[in-house]
Amino acid sequence: MVLNSAGWKFDWFRQESVSSPAKLIRTNEPDGVLRVSEGGVYSCRGGRGDPAFYTETSTEVTILETVSIKPTVTLQPNWSEIFRGETVTLRCEIQGGGGAQWTYEWYPATRNSPSSSEYRINSVSESDSGDYSCMARRGYQITGWSDAFRLTLRSDKPRASLTVDKTVIPAGGSVALRCSVSSSAGWKFDWFRQESVSSPAQLIRTNEPDGVLRVSEGGVYSCRGGRGDPAFYTQTSTEVTIQKTVSIKPTVTLQPNWSEIFRGETVTLRCEIQGGGGAQWTYEWYPATRNSPSSSEYRINSVSESDSGDYSCMARRGYQITGWSDAFRLTLRSDKPRASLTVDKTVIPAGGSFCDHYTFVIYNKSPDRQ
Repeated sequence: MVLNSAGWKFDWFRQESVSSPAKLIRTNEPDGVLRVSEGGVYSCRGGRGDPAFYTETSTEVTILETVSIKPTVTLQPNWSEIFRGETVTLRCEIQGGGGAQWTYEWYPATRNSPSSSEYRINSVSESDSGDYSCMARRGYQITGWSDAFRLTLRSDKPRASLTVDKTVIPAGGSVALRCSVSSSAGWKFDWFRQESVSSPAQLIRTNEPDGVLRVSEGGVYSCRGGRGDPAFYTQTSTEVTIQKTVSIKPTVTLQPNWSEIFRGETVTLRCEIQGGGGAQWTYEWYPATRNSPSSSEYRINSVSESDSGDYSCMARRGYQITGWSDAFRLTLRSDKPRASLTVDKTVIPAGGSFCDHYTFVIYNKSPDRQ
């Protein structure tokens, strides 16, 4: 309308896109009212008389048209749990609404919220938790707001879990290690092995997708999970020690190798490894008692009936392990032997001597036992 005057009729203009010029869409409208159902930039001017006298064109008014499209906010990747420190992307998806010509608006609006369809949050923290919505504009069209998407995260950093069916690799075989991260998805796994007691753990596999590693070498193994770009890593799992069985079988021998052992004697069982090296081995004995040693010799002072039985041994060197020896049966006589004294004559002849004519023999005792 034109204030303080009469006799005007009105022309209406509409700019239907940002790049197009305004066009005359109505002329000589008498009442100064125009109902519109399309978005655009509208303006008007008044005219009267013949020839027509026109006012200056009004200021422009932008009208946005709400289209029947409702965006959806999705999480990429769509993990069931998000952990503090991960990088995630919220995506505003418009089904059947075209592509790149849309610009987007996000709620909550911050100085970092984008105008694109993706809202990337690097290293999420507790302050990023909450509801997110989006809407989109294309020219003078506008969608409604999406339903809210709730972003919830866990503040604790997950730890990878390492499990194994067996901790001893059979000779010529292998065992399977399994790494997992509970209650979540999208993980790939890195594997570490410490090959000796004095060496640090080394990365031996990376980005393994299925979390299963078959190994045929002994060592201390651990794993971790990683996902995303940049990668977010779990805490490293607890370590699992894997022993490899080598094709060496020890032998238990008795030192001294007497055929009979009597209660009260002291004996030594020895675990012998043929061609297996020397002092670097540590040993394990069966039966295991608080007094059983870790050396190759098992000394029993003053044997008794309770020491009778089968003895076996095995040996370890680093992360190698031998098989168990065959059992050695230790059997003892509970009766204490008696020396037996015999002589050829009991009378020393005149001018003779005892040693010249008598012989002492002790039975039931080996010649080397003093």
